[in-house]
Amino acid sequence: MADRETEVLAKIASGVSGLNAHAWDRLSADDPFLSHAFLSALEDSGSVGPGTGWTPAPILIEDEASHLVAAAPAYLKSHSQGEYVFDHGWADAWERAGGQYYPKLQVAVPFTPVPGPRLLGSRPQQLLAALEAVAVQNDLSSAHISFVDEDGAAEAARRGWLIRHGLQYHWLNRGYGSFEDFLAALSSRKRKTIRKERAAALDGLEIRILRGAEIGPADWDAMWAFYQDTGSRKWGRPYLTRDFFDLAGQRLGDRVLLFLACRDGLPIAGALNFVGPDTLYGRYWGTIDEVPFLHFELCYYRAIEWAIEHRLGSVQAGAQGEHKVARGYEPVITKSAHFIPNRSFREAVADFLDSERAAVANEAEWLRRELPYRSSSSE
Repeated sequence: MADRETEVLAKIASGVSGLNAHAWDRLSADDPFLSHAFLSALEDSGSVGPGTGWTPAPILIEDEASHLVAAAPAYLKSHSQGEYVFDHGWADAWERAGGQYYPKLQVAVPFTPVPGPRLLGSRPQQLLAALEAVAVQNDLSSAHISFVDEDGAAEAARRGWLIRHGLQYHWLNRGYGSFEDFLAALSSRKRKTIRKERAAALDGLEIRILRGAEIGPADWDAMWAFYQDTGSRKWGRPYLTRDFFDLAGQRLGDRVLLFLACRDGLPIAGALNFVGPDTLYGRYWGTIDEVPFLHFELCYYRAIEWAIEHRLGSVQAGAQGEHKVARGYEPVITKSAHFIPNRSFREAVADFLDSERAAVANEAEWLRRELPYRSSSSE
């Protein structure tokens, strides 16, 4: 298809794995989750693709010289799992009205609720036009962009896409020189609580911090076991295959960081993180031995400590979890964008989103008042 104003050709590829890695990564802004290495590892490991409900369909825009100038990591979805922006109610309503909600077009990083660019490169309006055309020409119910950054949301809103708000909890580094500096910024009660939680979590355990090539096959086996346990309890079956962990470790190098808790030399819990230019992203966690507060230690406190030591500006520890607020993680509004061709369906969703945005704003305001910092009302 071509945009009539610019005559820029938009293509649909069969996956990221077969694309030129250098050309793709020039657009990805050094975001580990948008990198060719991460997205191709999902495809090559079978975590997305046949039988998963995630059919890769990246949208590409090339200039007159056939150089890639813009792209969107898109998928045809036959369900709404692994997105963390829940639209099951929309699907039910559309199908009760006699429509077919799936497949839908989803621009996202699969299984990764991390805000960031989704309209990669210099042609966001052409990418949006291409997404709209794919939806309309194939009689799809809708197109969606999950966890899009502010710029992408603004571009989508210009075209009349519906903007949805959500809440996450991010830790922000306000110039701390150490974990103790961070604790000093908290109210005395919260400071004491965190120290007690860390002491209880670490009793009898050793924490190993492994990065990149330091993570060996046995470490990946352990992390896979932890991930399987968490995945089976949360989703029924894990989204990622065992091969994904090996491929991610091989391809992402030092952008992969693993915290392992060991008892008598044997790992009992782990937290897998990805390192961005200024952010540490906590992604997968699991344990085979329930230890009080160990989840907080590996996923929250250890991440903060590592980020401070490496002078990173923030920690993102995944979706949901109001309990993060008491541990210094602040409420942050996230955004997604939604294109719904059917006018009546669009109007119904728009009404719902108006109410939801107001509720999210009220919740965020309330949560900010609960922050444990000494400057907040909790002191």
